Parts: sequence; structure tokens; C-alpha cells
Amino acid sequence: MNLNIDAQKDMTYDAIVVGSGISGGWAAKELTQKGLRVLMLERGRDVKHIEGYPTATNNPWDFPHRGRITTQAAEEYWASMRTGYTANEEWRHFFENDAQNPYIEKRKVDWIRGYHVGGRSLMWGRQSYRWNPEDFMANAKEGIAVDWPIRYETLAPWYNYVEGFAGISGAKDGLDVLPDGNYLPPMQMNCVEKEVKARLEKKFAKRHVIMGRTAHLTAPKQQHYDLGRAACQFRNQCMRGCPYGAYFSTQSATLPAAMKTGKLTLRPDSIVSEVLYDEKKGKATGVRVIDQNTKEVREYFARIIFLNASAFASTSILMNSKSSRFPNGMGNDSDQLGRNIMDHHLAVGASGSWDGMEDQYYYGRRANGIYIPRYRNWAGDKRDYVRGFGYQGGAGREGWNRGNGMDGFGAAFKDSLSQPGGWGISIGGFGEMLPDPSNRMTLSTDQKDKWGLPLIVFDAAYGENEKKMRKDMMNDAVEMLEAAGVKNVHGYNDESKHPGIGIHEMGTARMGKDPKTSVLNANNQIHTVKNVFNTDGACMTSASCVNPSLTYMALTARAADFAVKEMKKGSL
Repeated sequence: MNLNIDAQKDMTYDAIVVGSGISGGWAAKELTQKGLRVLMLERGRDVKHIEGYPTATNNPWDFPHRGRITTQAAEEYWASMRTGYTANEEWRHFFENDAQNPYIEKRKVDWIRGYHVGGRSLMWGRQSYRWNPEDFMANAKEGIAVDWPIRYETLAPWYNYVEGFAGISGAKDGLDVLPDGNYLPPMQMNCVEKEVKARLEKKFAKRHVIMGRTAHLTAPKQQHYDLGRAACQFRNQCMRGCPYGAYFSTQSATLPAAMKTGKLTLRPDSIVSEVLYDEKKGKATGVRVIDQNTKEVREYFARIIFLNASAFASTSILMNSKSSRFPNGMGNDSDQLGRNIMDHHLAVGASGSWDGMEDQYYYGRRANGIYIPRYRNWAGDKRDYVRGFGYQGGAGREGWNRGNGMDGFGAAFKDSLSQPGGWGISIGGFGEMLPDPSNRMTLSTDQKDKWGLPLIVFDAAYGENEKKMRKDMMNDAVEMLEAAGVKNVHGYNDESKHPGIGIHEMGTARMGKDPKTSVLNANNQIHTVKNVFNTDGACMTSASCVNPSLTYMALTARAADFAVKEMKKGSL
């Protein structure tokens, strides 16, 4: 009996964090720095900072197929191929093999996964924008889904906090639609982008071209140096992993900060199958874990649990956490668990060429671009759809690969390709997707993965609002580039794409004021299991049209602060 008690003590922590990506890393950092003993569980392999980035400094000729995708890889990484984040030789090791980790589609959803320590913090696009006050109120004003239980003012100080630690470069542009933040110096536009900005803003008074706000250190501060981080080298090889720690990731920032406290235990290869629930106490007591290599099952215990495995994975854990109290999944009294899948819809925009300025170039390979914030259904503009979109893009000069398909051969031809080619510019739209309860995920009743866990079944698609919006997203892009003097403008709208292409999956365990219509409360707690928190994409009540990761960071820091204060009060 004493042996069992001692064993349980060894498996007991103050807090358990499930997942080690952007939000999981933040949860571990905040909880450990506030004095808690934390166990971080990651389903995938360990990836060490620097040494875990095997291709970071490779030359093009170091890859057997020069970085191209093999036929076998295209078949095995089929979801990645559908999004365009192709599983090439440069960064395939960070993407999950879809053939080995299947899921089921009633309607198609592209689920891009990174099963390793750091998760998709090693793979994200790093664009970092605050939501605006209207984003938190739109559902209530329009009678769509449910109201957010928080407002911009609730999150504003937490945005400020996480921006400072992460290191976000950007300018203070003074736009209501895109609140300013706590920034490092912005990266710079090139000559074509500056000219397009000037012409476009002269033509369209309510449209703006700004420098992208991105999680790259342009002028590191002492807190960044203390973690071993350095300034961005303008290599634009971010998808391979950054040995300089210049962009924000779990490995470069939150994990070393948490490890410095001496209070973090990291366990990779640990697949959380369910959250354990005590019917008498009405609380979660811990989690059940399957070793991904040996399939050994263990249980770990804690006073609080943060689920940060990514939207779909966190929700699948809750769905699989069944008990007499929760026969349909933990916290699912509202039947909203798994519903309201959202993403940002893209693959729509325009591109063209620019005449002149061939005597000018730019510094390095900037891992960033320009941004055109939302202007539709804003400041008096009204459309036949609700919400809006923004554009990400940039200008650059053609490289040697423009020779593909060109006529020519020999030394003179090769020499010509060693010089920069002409200028081109493109802008691609990111549109908001509305919450819809029919866009959902469930668990299969008869198909399981290699660890015996039920496969996720997706059933989601874009709605009429998104389809109407896409017409403006293409037509406006063409209109703006032509007005700015861009030549040979080509608009595109690929309607074959599916939710998931933005890799910004949200919803499925939304926040709300009423337990009858939502899963989580204003503090990211499950309404009916107060010691379980969720702060990844699953918690989102609506999607805005800007990249969501900065909001996950702010929500996580805020929820961790609340959780520790409640623990000290004895409320958790």
C-alpha cells in the first residue's frame, strides 16, 4: 500500500500541460515562473534547440532531390500537399505523416500536424496581430453563434505582456482595425512595396499598406539575450528551425524560460488519451498517457490541467474523456464540443509584374511581407456578407529559377540567370470564417489508430458567407494592384480548397457566458470542471481575419495567472 502511495506521489505535480506548441509552451513558462511544479506532456519526439534542426544550414545541393518532393512523400503527406505546405526535403521532418496518422473526412479538412516538442511553433508563419475591439463583439451584434465572454480591454494588457517576451517586430500604424502593440523595430519595405503603398493609399483613402508584424527579433533586448536568442539573420529558412532563436518558438523562448525555474518536467513520446475525473469531487484528477513507442499506459496527477494540444487534438481528448457524469465527453453538457470548426480561408488574391527599378535590390531574404488590414464592413463600408479579410504579400525580384522553361543554353544563358530578374508583387487574402455548429468533428465508433484511440471524423466546409467574401477578395486584389501601376495583373480564386488550409483551426470547445451554449468560461475553464483549462485554438468563439497565435499566447498567460491565484485561494 505504501508503495502505491509513493508511486502516485512520483506521478503527481501541481499542474499538467498537455502539448508543447505555442500555447503549451506559454502555459509551462507562466505556471513554473509562478512557482508550480509542472509536467509537460508531448505526444511526439523530443526536438532539441539547434541540434534538432538538421537542415537549418544546408545548401541546396546538400539535399538528394534538391529539396523537391518525392512521389512517395506526396502520397504519404497528402494533407500537407493539399494546403501547399509541401512536405519537401527541407522541413518534412517537422510535418506529420498523414498515411501513418490517418483521420476520416465526411467533408474535407486539411489537418496539418507537428508531433514533436515545440509542435507547430517550429512551423508557423509568425505573423502576429492583435484582435480589435469589434472582433470580440461581432457575434453579439450580428446574432451569430454566442457572444465572447471577454472583450478587447480584458486581453489588452496580456497582449502587451506576451509581445514583449516573444519579441514582435512592427510599426505603430495608428489603425483602429488593427490595434498597435509593444513592438521591436519593424522590418523595412523594399522600393516597389513603398511605391505601391503610396499609390494605393492615394487612390483608396480607407485602405492601408503596412509592414507585417512578425515574431522576429529585429533588435533583441536583454531578456531575449538571457535566453540565448539573437537577432534575425534575414535567411528566410525559418521552416527548417532557427538555430539563432531569432523567431519565437517553444524551443527558443518559453521552454528555456520554464527550464530555468527548475520546476518543469518534460516528457515527450507521451500521448494523452483522456482526462481523469473524480465523480465525488467533481474535479479532474489527472491524465492517462500512452507511451507512443512502447504503448505502456501510465497515469499522472495534478491539481490543474491545461489542455494545449492544438484545437482538434485537445477536443479529441475531451471527447474521449467519458464518465457517468460526462457520457458524451468531458464538459460537453452543451453539445458544443467538436462543433464550430473555423479557419481562415485563403488561396485567393492577385499578382503581377512591375516595370523599372531594376537598379535597386534589397537586403537579405526578409522573412516577412506587407499587410493590408481589413477595410470591408468597416468604417461605414457595407457588403452582402459579414466580417472581412486582410491581405498578406510582398514584392521581390525573380531568381535563377526563372530559367525553368525559358529558351536558352550555355554560359551566356547561365550568366544571365546569375543576375536578379524583374520585379513581381502578389497579395493573398485571409478571410474570416463564421462559426457554424454543423462544421464539426466527432470520434469514430469503429476505426482506431495504432494506439487504440478513435480516429477523428471531420465534417466541415466553407459557407455562403465565405464564398461571397471570396469574390471581393479576388476582385479587390486585382483592383488595388492595377491602381498602383502593377502590370500583367492576374487574379485567382481557388475554390477547390478546404478548411484547414490556413492552419489556423479554431472552435470546437468555445468560450461563452452560458454553460448551455459553450464549453469554456471567461477564464478558459471548462464550465463544469473548473480545474481543466483550454487556451489553444479550440477555445475560440469566432475567428477574426488575422493570424490567431498572438491571441492564444495572451489567453494562455491570462488563464495561467488566474489559475495560480485561484489555487492559492484554495478554489482549485
